[in-house]
Formats: sequence, C-alpha cells, structure tokens
Amino acid sequence: MTVIGLDDTDSRERGMCTTFVAATLAERIEAAGATVDRRVLVRLNPGVEHKTRGNAALAVHTDLDPERARELAVEHLDLAETADPRTNPGVVVAPGDPEGVPEAVAAFARAAVRDYHDIDDAVALADRAGYEHAHAGNGRGRIGALAAVGAWRAFDDWTYECISYRERERWGTDRTVDRESVFAAADAASPDAWDTVDRGEGYPVCVPRTPCPILHGIRGDDPETVRSVAEAIDGEPVASRALFVTNQGTDAHLRRVDGFGDASEGRAYRVDGEVVAEPETREGGHVFTALRSDDGETADIAAFEPTKRFRDRVRALRPGDRLTVCGELSDGTLKLEKFAVRKLVTTEPATPDCPDCGRSMGSAGAGQGYRCRDCGTSADGKVEVPVERDIESGWYEVPPCARRHVAKPLVRGGFDGTVHPER
Repeated sequence: MTVIGLDDTDSRERGMCTTFVAATLAERIEAAGATVDRRVLVRLNPGVEHKTRGNAALAVHTDLDPERARELAVEHLDLAETADPRTNPGVVVAPGDPEGVPEAVAAFARAAVRDYHDIDDAVALADRAGYEHAHAGNGRGRIGALAAVGAWRAFDDWTYECISYRERERWGTDRTVDRESVFAAADAASPDAWDTVDRGEGYPVCVPRTPCPILHGIRGDDPETVRSVAEAIDGEPVASRALFVTNQGTDAHLRRVDGFGDASEGRAYRVDGEVVAEPETREGGHVFTALRSDDGETADIAAFEPTKRFRDRVRALRPGDRLTVCGELSDGTLKLEKFAVRKLVTTEPATPDCPDCGRSMGSAGAGQGYRCRDCGTSADGKVEVPVERDIESGWYEVPPCARRHVAKPLVRGGFDGTVHPER
C-alpha cells in the first residue's frame, strides 16, 4: 500500500479545491491500472491563521508503487493556485499500510486537528519516517499532507461526503442548482445525511459560494445515502463525483479541559462552568455572556451574528445556570459552537407578599426584614419565587449555515443529554 498526502492547493480568491486535486489524482492512479481503496478528507484545526477556507488536507490510499505515486502527485501539483502567495502546496508519500504509520505520525495528525505545527517539524518527522515529500512556495502544505497520511491511524470516528464537481468551463460562474430538489432530497435522507440545507434560513448549505470546482457536497453517516442525495439534486451537468471518508462532523478538534486556566488561544475546547453575567447584545448583533469554569477562571462566551437564531439560546441564559460549552478560544472569548444546559436557575428572590391582604410588603429597616404597613404582618427576608425560562436542559447548537466542517451535529447522536437539533 501507499498513502499520498496533499494539502494547500486552493485559494480564497482564485478558487481550486484540494478535494478536486485528490479526486483527479485518484482518477489518474486508476487509469494507470492501480487500485484506490479510499480518498480521505481531513479537516485540520479551524483556528489556524494560514488556512484558506475549510482547512482540509487530503489523502489517497492506493496500491500504486510509491515512486510512481510520487511522480503522479508532483505532476498534479500543477493544479495548485500558486499564483496566490498564500497557496503553498505540499505532498507527502508514505509506503505501507495507512494503519501502520508510526505513532509519531498519528500523534502529529491528532495535533494538527487540535493544535499548531511548524513546517520544519513536519519535514523532520517525514524524513525520520522515510517518507518522500515535495512542495511549492514555502511548502506549508507539507504540514497538512503529513497529517493526512497519519489520520487513518489517528482517528476512529469517520463520516462521508459525496462531492459533485462542475464542468471546467463553468468554474467561477454562478451555480445552477434546483433549490426544491435539494430540500426534497435532504428531507428524504434526514437524519442520515446532515447539513445539506438550513431549513430555518431556507438556505442550501451543500452548495458553496466560492469560485471552486465544487457544485455541491453531501455529508452523512452512510456512503450510499450521500450518493443517493447527490444524484437526486437537479441542476447543471455534473462533470464527476467522488466519495470521501472524512472526520467532518466528529468534534475531533475539541479538547476537554477542567477550565479556562488550561486553555490556549486558537484551540477548541469543551469546558464546564457557571454563567456569571447577564447576556448582552453588542454592536453587530453578537451576543456575549461570561462563564466561570470549574477551576475558578472566567472568560467571555459568545454567539456571533452568523450563528443567527442560536443567539436567542444564549440570550435565554442567566447567571447561575450550569453549562458545558464547546468552541474555539480567540482573543479571550470562546466562540460557541454548541452548549449543553446542565442546570437552570428556576427561582429568584422577591419581596414577600402579605399573607393577609396579598399586597407587597415593605422594608422594615436594615436587617429587620419586611412588614405589611396595613396588616402589621412581617417576614424575615425575601422569598424564592418561580421564574419562567425560555430554554430547557440539554444540548443546543449553531444552525447548519454556521456550523464548522469538523463540528459534530446533534442529529448524529452520542451526546450526554437531551438534544435540540437544528435542521
């Protein structure tokens, strides 16, 4: 077996897509008479500054000879949009079974999804492992390429995406996709296919708005389901399709920590704590509150405007609520991807009413409780009264239109509590 890792071939402005490079490389490998076992799409740390769009790295698992695999992969780097100085593609070719990579390479892959790497570290590790590699520009893509090589051993939760590609002459033009067929296919396949559409926003999430070669991408837990949804969508001609095994929708980027004292900028975490501030809507429609984690440290948590209706979930919180929060720490603020309400404040202190006349009592003086001026009845202090809440216990998430590729949607299940999924 041979594993070919690829990364950093696309551009925010000029288009291209590393999935397309991997898909067409796989086609060339099969045309050469070799077998492709799978195409692997790995979403790396979404907080990395140098990412283009979704920070995806790709791997092709094949029985092609490593030397020939390297030749084809290097030739395929010609597809990279290297006219963009931010695009610095890289290739790593590893002989052997993808499950048999060294543990150091698997650890590198796990850290690439949750942390940061330097180019020199990737190159040194590839050399120690005996892997061939090539690059253009500064070769930053070798980081993701090596991570893609190690991913099959590193992770055990995998999903699927079926990507349909456009005819080349249509790249960069408006896409023609029948909206009704997208929503009908999504409804028929839910929940096995997810994040195809955002019903609340009326938006087909599976159709990108960038100048890349992709027409649409269908994600889900079953390969046949995602293929069938892709085939059910009407629109412009499809030039080709490819099925990818992927860590999308798995929360592979999240790290559990005891509190914000153990958290660093640009990484994603799962943290337990208590709300300690009233939610506040700030300029731009972003909603902030603060959470004191179990280690006593406090940080802002926020639902930003693109999360749309999810902001109302944060507005419904109040001091004293117990939460589990998930998201990326950036500039001292945890950008919420989802949260679980563990315990809600259900009462609040209020001035007691007179048991005889029903009127609200008045203060009897500092430290002297309350007294009804008409009846003379008294009470020692405030009483707890029920409060109505616009939120329940359980997990809440951003809508599909705002979900990060690697974030796990609630419809996939496996969460430790009731779920309130967005669809």
